[in-house]
Amino acid sequence: MDFVKRLYERFESLVHELAKFGSIGAIAFVIDTGLYNVFLLGLEWGPLTSKVLATTISATFAYAGNRYWTFRHREQSGLGREYFLFFLLNGIALLFGLLMIGFAKYTLHLHDGLSLNIANFVGVGLGTLFRYWSYKKWVFLEATEPIPVELPESGIKQDR
Repeated sequence: MDFVKRLYERFESLVHELAKFGSIGAIAFVIDTGLYNVFLLGLEWGPLTSKVLATTISATFAYAGNRYWTFRHREQSGLGREYFLFFLLNGIALLFGLLMIGFAKYTLHLHDGLSLNIANFVGVGLGTLFRYWSYKKWVFLEATEPIPVELPESGIKQDR
């Protein structure tokens, strides 16, 4: 058991970061999949248009969750820079989904909702792996200085 404890202590921050990333990702997945099906099956829009719109909305949620919760301990390099890179990388990850859905519909000629959802799930899985790696590498950078847990003392004594 001592080995497991040491192993956990060594990777504790990574485990917590992955848990947070997974939580935000799970909620974004529900938003993405739910909206994809509303657009595809409810409004009867095309599968690629439905995917682009659903991903844009879920990625906006994911940016806020990842910036202000998952990666809040990392350096903040500017909202404009992070936001641009985040959506650029999400656009690349979206290509995985579009390729899977396009392959299912236009190459395999599978037009039913179940087949298109399976293709969507595969694309989301591949895109998630890419997103986690790319966010850590380019968007939410390692802090160059430790980020304080508490606010610094102001030097002014307060009466209690």
